[in-house]
Amino acid sequence: MKRITMPQLLHIDASAVHDGSVSRQVARSFRDAWEGEVVYRDLGARPVPHLTEAGIVARHAPAQEHDAEQATAAFLQEALVEELLQAEAYLFAVPMYNFGAPSTFKAWLDQVLIPGRTLGMSPDDSPIAGRPATLISVRGGAYGPGTPREGWDFADPYLRKILTEVFGLELRVITAELTLADTTPAMAGLREAAAASQAAAHVAAREHARRISARSLV
Repeated sequence: MKRITMPQLLHIDASAVHDGSVSRQVARSFRDAWEGEVVYRDLGARPVPHLTEAGIVARHAPAQEHDAEQATAAFLQEALVEELLQAEAYLFAVPMYNFGAPSTFKAWLDQVLIPGRTLGMSPDDSPIAGRPATLISVRGGAYGPGTPREGWDFADPYLRKILTEVFGLELRVITAELTLADTTPAMAGLREAAAASQAAAHVAAREHARRISARSLV
């Protein structure tokens, strides 16, 4: 009889806020419908350090030549890369901060984007190419065509490029916007639209989690 195992998910939360974080809440809806194993990393509670000179040098120098600082940096990079490589699916919950991705998520990317390990000359060269990834993209306002802030979204385009054209992942983006409507008087007229956007994001997250979970590994 064939043994069926469920895929392992790497879930990363990047919000600095815990109570009331919409990105965390939508990610929780995804997790509630997920049937496989989960490796969880909370960059808001435990951010990884920014890439340093020691970390860069350690990538190119033999391990036996590392000094103490380089050895520590190399150990962290290896742990993060192994988490990335061992997962069969990915959940990234990333809110927009000041028109871009949180620096905590950028720091994580800098630690795991390593030529020859996690990326190559093309997306097809990535060792995780083709694996499913879900990006929970949350923002306080709206940045689509025709909105006052059109063109100010520097989070989504960057993350889409990295996740699809560097890692080669099969990406689904689930967006919840206008999350500041409830607390911003000037956005009071957008509260109904904000509630609808968040409700749709929760439904999409649950449905997509079930769909990916169904991809059992034999």
